[in-house]
Amino acid sequence: QVQLVESGGGLVQAGGSLRLSCAASGRTVSTYSMAWFRQAPGKEREFVACLRWSVGHTHYADSVKGRFTISRDNAKNTVYLQMNSLKPEDTGVYYCAADPTGSYSYTRPSEYDYWGQGTQVTVSS
Repeated sequence: QVQLVESGGGLVQAGGSLRLSCAASGRTVSTYSMAWFRQAPGKEREFVACLRWSVGHTHYADSVKGRFTISRDNAKNTVYLQMNSLKPEDTGVYYCAADPTGSYSYTRPSEYDYWGQGTQVTVSS
């Protein structure tokens, strides 16, 4: 089993930055695909970014390309999401997810076996 714990959320003004962290325990996730999803009130959970396997292939939702960066520190068993130039529409609960198989369908929440509890990000205008 893998446990994921997110941190780093908070309230920030539009144009600001936040860095989210996702600390994994239970197993090393260095070979897992790791992703961030978010969910706004009344909306479905949506894909934000993914780092597949340990080779560093990254993928981003069009809405965050050029503003968000996903990275990992295998020594710390931790994944990060650096969020810059934040917009009010980035508001939501951000979830970390892990997929041991490296699925090509990395935008689908159903492909991920493990989830964190989420961290709230609120961007004010």
